[in-house]
Formats: sequence, C-alpha cells, structure tokens
Amino acid sequence: MKRFKKDAELYFDYKDAGTLRRFTDSYGKIESINKTGLSAKQQRQLAVAIKRARHLALLPFVTNK
Repeated sequence: MKRFKKDAELYFDYKDAGTLRRFTDSYGKIESINKTGLSAKQQRQLAVAIKRARHLALLPFVTNK
C-alpha cells in the first residue's frame, strides 16, 4: 500500500499529528519503508517528525490495542 511517489517533494511537520498518525501502526510503531512507499531520505524525515511529536506528547509512544 504505497502512499506517495518516491520523487515527490514532501515535508513532514511534527505538529501535524493527524498525518503522522497515518504512518504508525495500531501499536504506535513507525511503519516500514516497504509499507509507506517513501524514499530513504523521506523515511528518515518522517521518523524524526514522529519522534519529535512523541516527545512533545502530540503522539503516544505506545498504545494498548
């Protein structure tokens, strides 16, 4: 289930919790690059944005599902 083109210019904002939540699974883990369809650079930017959002309590670290 690829969501974006690899050559598309993307910017992940850590304050946009709704968009970042789409890239985490039901347990709060970051989805793999195979599932997101992002390039390696975009996947790293996504991981940094998610980690910043977690640190500021915009996203949970884990969920109990």
